[in-house]
Amino acid sequence: MTDPLFDKVCLIGLGLLGSSLGLATKRGRLAKTIVGADQDADVCARAKKIGFVDDASPDLAAAVEGADLIILCTPVGTYTALGETMAPHLKPGAILTDVGSVKGDVVKSVGPHVPDGVHFIPAHPVAGTEKSGPEAGFAELFDGRWSIITPLPGTEKSALDRLTTYWVGLGAKVEMMDPEHHDLVLAITSHIPHLIAYNIVGTAADLETVTQSEVIKFSAGGFRDFTRIAASNPDMWRDVFLSNKEAVLEMLGRFSEDLSALQRAIRWEDGEALHDLFTRTREIRKGIIEAGQE
Repeated sequence: MTDPLFDKVCLIGLGLLGSSLGLATKRGRLAKTIVGADQDADVCARAKKIGFVDDASPDLAAAVEGADLIILCTPVGTYTALGETMAPHLKPGAILTDVGSVKGDVVKSVGPHVPDGVHFIPAHPVAGTEKSGPEAGFAELFDGRWSIITPLPGTEKSALDRLTTYWVGLGAKVEMMDPEHHDLVLAITSHIPHLIAYNIVGTAADLETVTQSEVIKFSAGGFRDFTRIAASNPDMWRDVFLSNKEAVLEMLGRFSEDLSALQRAIRWEDGEALHDLFTRTREIRKGIIEAGQE
């Protein structure tokens, strides 16, 4: 049997992604030891009981001590404080990465605190559910999904290769991307859809002419899908929108223009324009299914 890829992996934040990483790391036998850090002592106790970490503690400094791979799994708004606290305790040669849905702001918030000799390589697994907490994780979360790695200029190839091997060992497919381009792509494929879901569910909740019980009782499939997305972790998504403000606003402007065009087509009963749009969007769905990302 081959030796594990890492001696010690440290997961900071033990919710859905942290717990899934722990379970997938154990499944792939990618680490000799997995430790967790979470500011909530009760979450640490639950994580140890579930068994996706070998030990867990609110003591961040102790958790990262001697770790070969450290993964930030908390909302991106916490990264600056975490970077400041852990920096003196990171060992030379360690790889520091994350799972945040935003990359440009992560580079700015974490990068300045990374000591010389530590390899900082941001990443983002495009996988998740609307559930949260240590009980929400499952080893298969990353199977067949994309993990986008956004290496910075000067990143050592050996460290990048190890992180790539780790994600492949978790079941993911790996894509390399520039941090700024990542944020633009994810703004339209993930961030704007979440914003729309939060907005439409909020609008339904605020309607005076339709009761909330009617909204719940007569929800069709489309609205149910929106409510699933809108049930996602509010702390995480608040930080995502604030951290990726420029890209989100750029894509939101384009979306607003297209929405106005759709509004005009309905007002002027332009059935051909509606049919053309619905035909094009149907092809996108077929492409997603064919790519195995449904």
